[in-house]
Amino acid sequence: MRTDPDKITLGSGKAYVAEYSTETGMPTPEEICKPENQLGKIKSGAELTYTTETHEEKDDLGTVAKVVITAEEALLKLGLITFNGDTMAKLADRCKVTTGGGKRTVHIGGAGNAQGKEWVVCFHHEDPVDGDIWVLIRGANQAGLTLTYAVDAGTRIEPQFKALPQDDDGTLITYIEQIKDTEANEASETSETGETGESTAEE
Repeated sequence: MRTDPDKITLGSGKAYVAEYSTETGMPTPEEICKPENQLGKIKSGAELTYTTETHEEKDDLGTVAKVVITAEEALLKLGLITFNGDTMAKLADRCKVTTGGGKRTVHIGGAGNAQGKEWVVCFHHEDPVDGDIWVLIRGANQAGLTLTYAVDAGTRIEPQFKALPQDDDGTLITYIEQIKDTEANEASETSETGETGESTAEE
């Protein structure tokens, strides 16, 4: 039987976005991954990066040393091939969208158009064989907006969401894997219900 470390992740996914609320905190994948929250169809996949800066101290002879992390950063990059003005409002803080007369007008830039919002982004990679993956971050697009209209390629927006702390521990990324390994699932169920498979909680 294939073991979980042998899993090969192949393919793209879907991106969902919802406004972050300090009252409710981070949503679950089930709460955010709904059709009405889909940011747009993705082309050329997504890219998640986590980087750190470190500082090293050591003696002159190099016999003792200590390395500490001084800074860290997480980025989620997307390529959106479908979008509209409402999408732009989620990618630019200084953005206001108005609709009327059969038109949607987007005003980008200007302090008077600032929204002051933060967003929760969930990238969902679907894999019915090896199990789905969800990546959740809290943040905002740091890449601005670039719209290229070309005769030989569809126009894409490539946002780059910079992660902000999600909790008191300073978590930047929540990475969730669905475990499809039968033995692992059976072991998990046994630990929760007891060896006989019956509930260990008193009724």
